[in-house]
Amino acid sequence: MNSLYETLGVSKNASSDEIKKAYRRLARQYHPDINKEKGAEEKFKEINAAYEILSDETKRAQYDQYGDSIFGGQSFHDFSRNTGGINLDDILKDLFGGGFGGSSRGNRFNGFSSKGFGGFGNFEENLDLTIELTIPFEKAVVGGEHTFTFQGENIKFKIPHGIKEGEKLRIRGKGKNAYNKTRGDLIIVVKIEESKIYQREDDDLYQKIDISLKTALFGGKITIKTFKEDKKEATISIAPNSKNGQKIRLKGYGVQNRKNNIYGDLYLILNVVLPNTETLDKNFIELLKEKLPE
Repeated sequence: MNSLYETLGVSKNASSDEIKKAYRRLARQYHPDINKEKGAEEKFKEINAAYEILSDETKRAQYDQYGDSIFGGQSFHDFSRNTGGINLDDILKDLFGGGFGGSSRGNRFNGFSSKGFGGFGNFEENLDLTIELTIPFEKAVVGGEHTFTFQGENIKFKIPHGIKEGEKLRIRGKGKNAYNKTRGDLIIVVKIEESKIYQREDDDLYQKIDISLKTALFGGKITIKTFKEDKKEATISIAPNSKNGQKIRLKGYGVQNRKNNIYGDLYLILNVVLPNTETLDKNFIELLKEKLPE
């Protein structure tokens, strides 16, 4: 019998990677913090014990040589459940002799480490948690502190300027708890709230700006808000005979790249707002009809 392999659900010829993947999958499934069913904790200990042996080339070779004879001919599952509540670590340490073939107590398994069993010291469960979090558009551009609630806990963290959709941020010590009181990290996959004003393409911003027909025809000045820390507003000159949909480039008024700190550009897209003819003087309307080109 080869019940250690059966415990992990792999074949005797499984590779080390296959054994590790099977262990992690089962460990997550039966971890007492996750699985509250009766017997889950005992199963979790068995999984750790099996992995402790099969993940070590020397221990695995010794087990492959003697098989379940080291458990008195019974499966590891039955052996572990017949320990009578005694710590599995101590039994395993006392059970095996230097050749891993002894079945009587009093012998020692040379080089065997039990720290991965009852104390779960070698448990390789990934304690990190990954979530998606939507952040305000402006904070994605300029950065700043942001607070949200996760699993009943208020978490504050810093958003770097210029962060992009899909980037990941790591918040230390806010993941899952382990038995040894350590805690994993919280991985945030960034989603960015849509803006009613701007569209973003990489480090460039696009903003539609309404201008009057008069400004479009004869030129003028408009004032806009910006994300620049040292210049919150900018005054823009509109040239005469500007067209609807025309773009005006404001160099360096876009998003500051978080890696090289270079600013992208802001593109203003002109939207010429036509007047309501019902509000205009009737004589003026007649003059327009007469003078405007076809």
